[in-house]
This record gives sequence, structure tokens and C-alpha cells, in this order.
Amino acid sequence: MLGRCQTYTSEYKSAVTNLVLRVERAQREIDYLEYLREADVCVESEDKTLTEKLIQEAEEEKKIRNLLNSSCDNMLMGIKSLKIVKKTTDTHGSWMKDAASNSQKVYFLIGSRNKTVWEFANIRAFMEDSTKPAPRKLILTHSWQGTGQVIHKGFLFFHNQGTLNEIIKYNLQKRTVEDRMLLPGGAGRGLVYQHSPSTYIDLAVDEHGLWAIHSGPGIYGHLVLTKIEPGTLGVEHSWDTPCRSQDAEASFLLCGVLYVVYSPGGHGPHRITCVYDPLGTIGEEDLPKLFFPRRPRSHSMIHYNPRDKQLYAWNDGNQIIYKLQTKRKQPLE
Repeated sequence: MLGRCQTYTSEYKSAVTNLVLRVERAQREIDYLEYLREADVCVESEDKTLTEKLIQEAEEEKKIRNLLNSSCDNMLMGIKSLKIVKKTTDTHGSWMKDAASNSQKVYFLIGSRNKTVWEFANIRAFMEDSTKPAPRKLILTHSWQGTGQVIHKGFLFFHNQGTLNEIIKYNLQKRTVEDRMLLPGGAGRGLVYQHSPSTYIDLAVDEHGLWAIHSGPGIYGHLVLTKIEPGTLGVEHSWDTPCRSQDAEASFLLCGVLYVVYSPGGHGPHRITCVYDPLGTIGEEDLPKLFFPRRPRSHSMIHYNPRDKQLYAWNDGNQIIYKLQTKRKQPLE
């Protein structure tokens, strides 16, 4: 009897042990399946995040292509010639035509801080002070800062002196402030170009419209390029460029591409050594060596006019026109 009980007890213990082992194995399988499920969720989450990122990048690229979509497909290949139009004693200043109209008027802005604009009937009247009619004197309601002014469809755009980053849109015909904006992205905290000691925001006009260039954070930081809608003064897009402000003296845009002019020490040679294309169609490797004719000092300003396809520049008191050589860019795939 006792032996039979011991046999039953041994069998019972064995059955319990086997049951425990089966339960433990089942639990391990459940844990493993739970692990696989969580891993699948993580993978799905990572895949979803990656997909959303790719979609966002594609939408951003499409937005930029639509923003810069025009018939303009030229790229700079060389500086053909130099013409000194006028000589003055003023080291800093800017001069220009309206970059978005057929007007022959020439505007003359002396100094890096001023509020007097001289309007000449045409380039001949500007070259020859004795030529009539006499220039019209326009006194602005605000002074400009630096030499980054531009004129677009009858409006003068300039950095308002005494402000960090305020851009004023001034109606030259009515002689009133039409609108104003605060340029974001840390604009106005540092010089745009090392060798232009008074310009904190440089404005530009090309075939795509109105742009602003300013320096990013840090001493001699990278340049920031911003596309502005001239009608509303709304920011359309901004790009952090690889071009640095160190040793830079000026820049301009041509067909949506930023060309930055550098001169070590500020005395030349004046050379374009950084090019930024938001569409990525051209880079420095696609361009020849782009030198400007040697000048004794750095340029106070260089602005492109998309109407006559020339550069208007100010260098050591000389008002200069540079004629350009261009060729067609490679089409986007």
C-alpha cells in the first residue's frame, strides 16, 4: 500500500513538473510573440515617419520649383567688360534703374545712411550733370541703412536705419511709405559682407522678383537667402546657403542663383567663389573662374538688373556697369 502511494506521488510530481515546464514554455512563446508585435509596431512607426519625411521633402521641392518656375534659365559664364559711367568722391552708395519696368530713369543714393534720392531722367542725364532736365530731389520719410537698396515697379525697398531688420517699401511717386516688414531668421544682427562695413541686409531683384540676403548666426556666418513677395512683403521661402560672409564684399542674383563676390583683404582680386542655386541645377564646379576687372577697393554694391541683363556697381566712388556673358543652364530632370 505504501509503495503504491509513493508511486502515485512520484507520478503526480512528474506531471506537475511537466505542466510547469509547459506553462513556462508557453509564457516564453507569448513573450516572444509580444516582442515581435512591438518590433513590428516600431518598424511600422519608423517606416511611417520615413514616408512622411519623404513626402514632405517632395512637397518642399515641388514648392521651390513652382516658386522659381520661369522662362529664365541662364547662368553666368563671365564678366565681359567694364564701363565707368560716373565718378564721385563718395566711397559708399548705390545707383540703379527700376529692375521691373521699362523706365529709363536712374536713381542715385549717396552714402550708407541718408534719406535723399536723386532721380535722373536717363543714363545720359546721370553721366552729364549739365544735361537738362535737372535731377529730381526726393526726400524720404526714413533714412536707409547700408547700400542694399533696390527699386521694383516704382517702389524703393530699403533697410530702415535704426532698426534691426525692418524693410520699408516706399512709393516714389506718392512719396509715402507703402508697407513695411520685419525680416525673420536673425536678419540684421551682423554684417552681410565683411568688406561692406555698413550693410546688414542686402536686397536684390532678378527675373524671379525680390530677394533679401543677410548673415546667419556667429561672426562671419553663412549667408541666408530669403525670397520675398514684393506685393505683400510676405516671406515665400528661406535657404541657409554654404556661402560665408567672411572676405565677401557683395552678391547678386541672376535667374534665381546667388553669386557671392569675394576679395581677400578687400583689395582684390574680386572673384565669385561661392554660388548657391536653390534648385540644385548648378554649382561652382559647373562654372569657369569668374573674375571682375581689378579695382583698388572692394565694391560698395553690385546689383543685377534683369531688364538690361547688366550689373550696376559702386566701387571707390565710381559708378560702374559690368556687361555679362551667360549660357543656358542644364534642364532639371
